[in-house]
Amino acid sequence: MKLDVKTKEHSYDIIIGKGILKNCASYIVNTGKSPAKILIVTDENVAQFYGDTVCESLKTIAEVKLVVLPAGETTKSLGYLSDLYDEAFSFGMTRTDLAVALGGGVIGDLTGFFASTVLRGIDVVQIPTTLLSQVDSSVGGKTAIDVSWGKNLVGTFYQPSLVIADTATLDTLPDEEFSSGLAEVIKYGCIWDKDFFDKINSAADRKGLMKIIDEIVYTCCDIKRQVVEQDELDTALRMILNFGHTAGHIVEKAYNYTGYTHGEAVAFGMIIAARLGERLGITEEGTTKRIEETIKKFQLPYDIKITHEALSGITLDKKTSGNSISVILLDKIGKFNMHKMSTTEYVELLKEIW
Repeated sequence: MKLDVKTKEHSYDIIIGKGILKNCASYIVNTGKSPAKILIVTDENVAQFYGDTVCESLKTIAEVKLVVLPAGETTKSLGYLSDLYDEAFSFGMTRTDLAVALGGGVIGDLTGFFASTVLRGIDVVQIPTTLLSQVDSSVGGKTAIDVSWGKNLVGTFYQPSLVIADTATLDTLPDEEFSSGLAEVIKYGCIWDKDFFDKINSAADRKGLMKIIDEIVYTCCDIKRQVVEQDELDTALRMILNFGHTAGHIVEKAYNYTGYTHGEAVAFGMIIAARLGERLGITEEGTTKRIEETIKKFQLPYDIKITHEALSGITLDKKTSGNSISVILLDKIGKFNMHKMSTTEYVELLKEIW
């Protein structure tokens, strides 16, 4: 399965299928790229499963260097970014060479940011190996690292040259990681496609979802493609992809990025957004209950406690502008609502409904 993403200045393909990882070199050659050197960035968990497969394929077209980093959100940092610069320069990379991100969202974000800045920009291929990265973070060109002030506050918009999503890699995901990625899948149904939301709910469990996993990944990527093509730089329509993320990022920061995964935080964030929408009279009554039931069904958190003091972090959210914030709510499942309100009102309402 293939999707073609066309942004204003750059187009690229998303290749989706089972068992396609071993052919990654041929897909890169088909883009017309001919790098002399390829820097593959991955983490310790992914390397043991797929590092050799990707290296062996890419060695047929270029000199390869594999960099294995620790797994986890804390790797998406200035320290490990600096390490990647050292690896690139010691490897002798030039602007015609290629970076490959092999892993989940952390590796994808970090490697994308590295590629966008090293030598003022080299090509990057995303090879996502988690459900979250396959359906969301590998597509659309957002790159970032975390800093002490918050998540994703330093980053760039930098589209990949290619995305290769081998859905067979999801077989090795722990249940927690699979559920985490499912939060982003549920998000797409909430903001864009009620029938898709219902289809996800029709599956009894992970096994049922895996029977239609190629279709799930394709549908999510296609929705994101439509949004990104209209708003590459996240100034208007693309903001709808942040449904559940505002409250989710508050959770992640409150727990120092180690208590809950990104997907788990977003899952609860969607419940908070639905509660807020119903409180404001914007969201159809009963929507919160429906989303909460889905979150529970797939073993995602539906009740996360934080202090009111932690809510102050909202002032550093990228969706704030002056004293206001754009909050993504729902009219009903399948139909988004972009609502602007003061950050003060938002925080006060969160204190009431959280």
